[in-house]
Parts: sequence; C-alpha cells; structure tokens
Amino acid sequence: MQSEIGAFELKRTYQRNLGMGILWAAIFHIALIGGFLVYKYLDEKLVEAVGEVRIIKTMSELAPPPSMIASKPQVNVAEPNIAPPSIGIPTPVPDEEVVEEVRFATREELIQLANPDIGEATDAGGEIQLAPDFSVEDYFPAPEEFVAVQEMPTIIKEEKPIYPEVALLTSREGTVWVKALVDKEGKVREARIAKSSGTNVGFDESALQAAYKNIYKPAIQNGKPVAIWVSYPVEFKLK
Repeated sequence: MQSEIGAFELKRTYQRNLGMGILWAAIFHIALIGGFLVYKYLDEKLVEAVGEVRIIKTMSELAPPPSMIASKPQVNVAEPNIAPPSIGIPTPVPDEEVVEEVRFATREELIQLANPDIGEATDAGGEIQLAPDFSVEDYFPAPEEFVAVQEMPTIIKEEKPIYPEVALLTSREGTVWVKALVDKEGKVREARIAKSSGTNVGFDESALQAAYKNIYKPAIQNGKPVAIWVSYPVEFKLK
C-alpha cells in the first residue's frame, strides 16, 4: 500500500489556525491603536489642566522680581480745624519805640541759683522738701571710698597702745590692722579694725583706744585739708 505524502493531518487544521492568528493579530493592533488614542486624549486633558509650561533657557527671559518693600497704605488725615492763638504773637513796632530793658543778676541771686534754699522737710500740699543736715565742709568719705589727694596724712603725735595684761601673762604677740578716719583738722573721727590679730587677748581693743588719741597733719587736696581714711599696722611684741 502506498503512503500519503504531504501531512494531510496538518492541512486539516490549517484553516482554523490561520483564522485564529488573523483574529489575534487584529485584536492586538486594535488594542495598540486604542491605547495610543487613549494616551493622547489623556495627555491633552492634562495639558489643559496644568496650563502652558514655558522652559526658560537664559536669565534675561526672567521677569523682574516683586518688590521687597511693602507699600504703606495711604491714609488721609484731616487737619484739625483749630484757630491760631491770638495771644503771644509779637506785634512789630518802629525801632524808635523799642525800649530795651536789660537787667543783670546780682551776686546774691547767682548764689541763690547755684545753691537753692531747699528748706526743711515738710509734706504740706503733698510736696516733700528736704533740708541738708550737713555742708560740703563736713563731708566724710565712706571707709571704702577713694579720695584723690596730693598729700596723705602724716602722724604728728602717736599714742602707744597699752600691752594687754592677759597677753603679758600668756606671752602672746600679734599684729592688728587699724583703719582710721582723719578729718580736715587731723583728728581721728572714727576707728575700726581692718584685720584682727586673731588672738583674743585684748590686742584689738588696745589698738582702737590708742587710735583715737593719735594726731595727724591732714591730707591736702587742691591746697585745702580734706578728710580721708588711713590704714596702718599696730604690732605687739615682747621685749
């Protein structure tokens, strides 16, 4: 028996496969064209929503920046309707009618202006007036106040302090720093312990008692004696 040549079993499915290939090719092309049309449609809608986009290539194409200075609102303020005062306006007169009145202050008036009389302390009428209780001549500086002088005080009469009996019995020695206020007459107005001996045997008390009996040549400032504080050590030593 002679065999068939040409693979007739394949030819029987040829028409069906060809039709399916054409169908799928048509579907693919339709989907491709439809996708392109949908993309184009959506792109046009997006451009319409965003607006025109301009690409600037150089700085000269930029618009000038807005002003950083905020403009102030213009407010119209009406001028008050007030008539000018009629009092105090000088009236011109001829030169021959001008009377010059020149008055110079007396010495008493100048002194009163330089040193007004404050008066006593009262509160009449809700106003308080104070009267100074000292003059410039009686001013005494504070212990820590600096006073510039040409000459410092110098001791004229020095009082030797008494050696305390307790210190003699216990053979104690020590040094006390005293700070004294010397007035313009060279007398000690006030004395205090600047640095104690730290022994508690009577050195501090004895040094203060002697400090008030010292007499000085006062300090000189601008050719006049002034009050000033001085500091000095007092040594207690056994012979």
